[in-house]
This record gives sequence, C-alpha cells and structure tokens, in this order.
Amino acid sequence: MKIDINSQEYFRDPAASLARLRTMGPVVEIRFPIVGKVWITTNQETAGRVLKDSETFTLRKNGGAIAGLRWWMPGVIRTMADNMLTMDEPDHTRLRGIVDEAFRRRAILDMEPRIRAIADDLANALFADGSPADLVDRYARRVPLAVICELLGLPLRDRPRFMKWTNRLLNITNAAGFFGLIPTMYVMKRYLGGQLEAARRDGGEGLIAELIRVEREGGRISPDEMVAMVFLLLGAGTETTTHLISGSAFELLRDPKLRDWLEEDWSRANMAIEEFLRFVSPVQFSKPRFVRKDVELDGVRLKAGERVMAMVAAANMDPAANEAPERLDLTRRPNRHMAFGTGIHFCLGHQLARIEGKCALEALLTRWPKLALAVPEDQIRWRERPGIRALASLPVIPERH
Repeated sequence: MKIDINSQEYFRDPAASLARLRTMGPVVEIRFPIVGKVWITTNQETAGRVLKDSETFTLRKNGGAIAGLRWWMPGVIRTMADNMLTMDEPDHTRLRGIVDEAFRRRAILDMEPRIRAIADDLANALFADGSPADLVDRYARRVPLAVICELLGLPLRDRPRFMKWTNRLLNITNAAGFFGLIPTMYVMKRYLGGQLEAARRDGGEGLIAELIRVEREGGRISPDEMVAMVFLLLGAGTETTTHLISGSAFELLRDPKLRDWLEEDWSRANMAIEEFLRFVSPVQFSKPRFVRKDVELDGVRLKAGERVMAMVAAANMDPAANEAPERLDLTRRPNRHMAFGTGIHFCLGHQLARIEGKCALEALLTRWPKLALAVPEDQIRWRERPGIRALASLPVIPERH
C-alpha cells in the first residue's frame, strides 16, 4: 500500500490517508522527498517518544552533521540551518535562552492589542485591489509577517521583500529547487547580516537589539548563529501561522454554519483555534533525527544511523488520542494535539501563533461577516511542499450573491 504524502488527494483529506497508513504499523519506512529513506511514526504515543528521547533520537550525528541535510546541499543552506531547531543539548538551551523571554506568555499577551490592530488594517485592505482576492497572499501571509517584523525590529518597508523570499522558499519540492534557491539564500544572509551590523552601529529595536545586547555582554552566540536565529524566527514566525490562518478560514468558508457559530460568540475562538491546530496540522512532520543506537520502537527494529521523523499529522489524527479525529469539532475538549511538538523543542512561538490565529480570524470575519469562496471547493489546491500543509491560494469574495 503506497501513501503519497505530497499529493492533492492526501492534502484534501489527510484523515483518510492517515487511517490507511496506521494499518501498516506504528512505525513505517518511506522515501521522503529530498530527505530520502526515513522511518515515520503513525500514532501519537510513538511520536512523543521520538521527540522526547534525545538520548536515542538525535538531531545531529556526533554533534555535527544535521539529520535533515544531505551531503550535496549548498554551504549557505547549511549555515542558515545551523539554528536551535536543529540542535541537541546543551546548544539548544544556550540559544533558546537568549530569545525565550520575548516569547513568554505575558509578553505575547501584551502584544495582543497590537496584533489585532494589524489584523484589522489588513482585513480592511483585503479587497483593495479588487474582488476576488487571494486570502493567502493578501491576508494570511501578511498578518504574521507584520507581527514578526515588529517583534524582530525589521523595517516595515522591507516586508514585500520578505514575502518574495518566503514564496521562493515555499516552492522547493525537490533537490533541484535547492540549487535554484542559492541566490535567494545568499541575499537573505547578506540582508540579515546587514541588519545586525546596523544595530551594532546605530542601535536597534526588538529581538535584533536583544541579540546585539547579548553579544556585547559576552553571551555565547556567534555572528553566524545570530543570522541563523533571525532567519529561523522570520521563517518559522510566518510560514506555519500563515497556513494555520488560511487553512482555518478555508474550513469555516466551506461550512458557513461553523463560521456563523463562531461569529455568534468570539469567546469560542480559543477553543476553535486548538481544533484548527489539530485538524489543519500546518506542520506535518518533525525534523528528521538520527537513531543513535539499535532500538526497538513500538515493536519495530531501527538500526543505529537510520533516520526517523515524528509524523505530527498522524499524531493529531490518532483515534487513541482524540475520539473521531477525522471530524472537525470546534468544541472538542480535551484536545490532545501535537501541533507544537513536545519535549525540549516544543514550539517557542506557540502562544504567538495561537493569538495571531485568533486575532486574524476575528478581524477577518468581523469586517467581512459573509465572506465566501470565489470558486467551487474542489478547485482549491495545496502546494506540493513536503512536510507542510499549505493552501496554494484561497480566492474569496465579500459575500455570495
């Protein structure tokens, strides 16, 4: 039985494919695009073990080679990938500790009024260039990008440039795409290095200023690590939330009764966002990990040196964790999802993503309460990007005529 995790059939109805995948066993070997041969987990318990047991499943081989990178990948990609998301202890804690404070619950809650104001402005401008509008490009991408730029201290005027870069990153579906990306990666590295240098010289704002302060006080972070950190936060802080917002909006627009239920009482939004995180599952897989020693994982024998990935999407659709997981239930409680992972790499920006998702949906549907799909549902397509569930576009109109 073959499951194509990069097909339109899979992205349109992951639950059906994942139910078939589970029948193949708790751990299944597949050929993952770009990464190559890798074991993947098909339930929540096994995924949790892989993510928490860093003694057995390591992100780096002997502290060096990153499990998700291939020998042929260009050096600039290796440099940018050298960040806390691909590090084991103690380097992971060393780097995460530098930015942890900015992402604590209180700091993010304090940002909520500003996030809502950004979302309101962008919702107002949704149809500024006419109707129909692409909700992904005109709104879902712009809300988190504006927020993370303010958080990092990057200039507002450069946002169109960031959007162009992230679009190029999204188009990588095979090995050839990596080589086409080299010029963009060099430009991004040079730009981010320049922003850090300007902050060293003239002072700065946001997290870039904080990185400079840490560097001046003798904190253990190298110039390359600083560039990789800003690159990670800029990418991770926009990409996944973009797909959470657009995927959630799609589910509401394809079922107006759900949309109307949410609009009746926006205090329901926090609960709804948890279910969208589970059901939409923008991040489908964890980063690959090396198997450090021969091990039996849920009855399957894995050998030292092989690679394994926790399949977050399968964990979120595991009936052992959530009853009737194939059903979108905005009142689901408890909601045992793994959208933000688990263990030491539990997503740093989980509070920010939740608040951005809530603010974005509320601002959008408050401004456009009768918002509707501009095309039949079966014409909606997803990007064929391995590991991410991302709508290619979402054409919308102010209301159905």
